[in-house]
Amino acid sequence: MVVVPEFLIRRIYQKGSLKKLDNGASLILKNVLGPGFISGFNYVKINDIVYSPEEVKFITNGEELLGTEVSEAAPIAFRLGQTGTLIMEGKTSITDGKNKIEIEALNPEAGKVKLTVEDNCA
Repeated sequence: MVVVPEFLIRRIYQKGSLKKLDNGASLILKNVLGPGFISGFNYVKINDIVYSPEEVKFITNGEELLGTEVSEAAPIAFRLGQTGTLIMEGKTSITDGKNKIEIEALNPEAGKVKLTVEDNCA
């Protein structure tokens, strides 16, 4: 199993991309590490609100997938330089100040990958 250091994982999050939506939030991820795959989303947590895979959409290359549609059997190719938008629906958890963001995703080579950053709402 490949181990990806946390400081590298944090680089995937596009700083300043956190946005409050009427019924949730969105943020942008950009692959700056190398070609790879996302084989699942365990959860996205913003402040104290946890979004399950059923409440998460991932949009990349014009394709929109629910978090539940991304799996080991149906992974998403996430190439170097590729961006993707995560949309979390059903709850609002964004504050005007700093927001703590935690994303736990799955990668075929690395297993569970946790991204933890802080960002202000754009």
